[in-house]
Amino acid sequence: MPTEAVISLREVTFSYGGPPVLEDVGFSVGPREAVCMVGPNGGGKTTLVKLVLGLLNPQRGEIRLFGESPRRQRRRAGYVPQHIQYDPRFPVSVMDIVLMGRLGQGGIRGLTGWYGRDDRRAAIDALEQVGMEPLRRRPFSALSGGQRQRVLIARALCCRPELLLLDEPTANVDTAVECRLAELLAELNRRMAIVMVSHDLGFVSGLVERVICVNRRVAVHPTSDLTGKTIHELYGGEVRMVRHDEHTPHEHADG
Repeated sequence: MPTEAVISLREVTFSYGGPPVLEDVGFSVGPREAVCMVGPNGGGKTTLVKLVLGLLNPQRGEIRLFGESPRRQRRRAGYVPQHIQYDPRFPVSVMDIVLMGRLGQGGIRGLTGWYGRDDRRAAIDALEQVGMEPLRRRPFSALSGGQRQRVLIARALCCRPELLLLDEPTANVDTAVECRLAELLAELNRRMAIVMVSHDLGFVSGLVERVICVNRRVAVHPTSDLTGKTIHELYGGEVRMVRHDEHTPHEHADG
């Protein structure tokens, strides 16, 4: 069983040429741990995700992904963006979208999108995990918002990751979809680490044990320790509050 941290940051500082966006950031995420990043818009959450994926380099400090440089190990991470840019008139199917998750996997096929049998098998497996395999030939533009979100998660799972990063996974979905998404993430967390960026603390509080509060600097709290005062100080206002569940997903799983 692996014991190294999936994500590790130490004294990380980053700026876009002006004042620091992130300053002296340090935290770690372990194997099969689920955490949530919260904080105000402009506080540095998206920048932090890009640093973890090696899309940006810090001015100071050290970042490790699976114990190595993020650029060397980011193939082991799946990413689900908050928004996807696409032309609804373009005839792209659900299967086409999911297969994009195989790009960058190494070799000529991973560079060109010349998908083989293994790639298609991985895509079907990913669609089955999110309950979307029967719709694999349907146009992506014909799906509901919740269905599109599950397809984007399947795209991230298609690379068979050990870490899943999600940016605002409940944005623009209704309560029923939230419930199904929570069940899916709890199941995935049995075999991979999950990091979610979300303002919806009511949704994530039943899934995570720690919350990473990001507002230029970073503070890490157990979910049960967050209070209305803590959130007010972080955001400067009110957000959907944390549901202090008696049990964690891991306790239910072990029971």
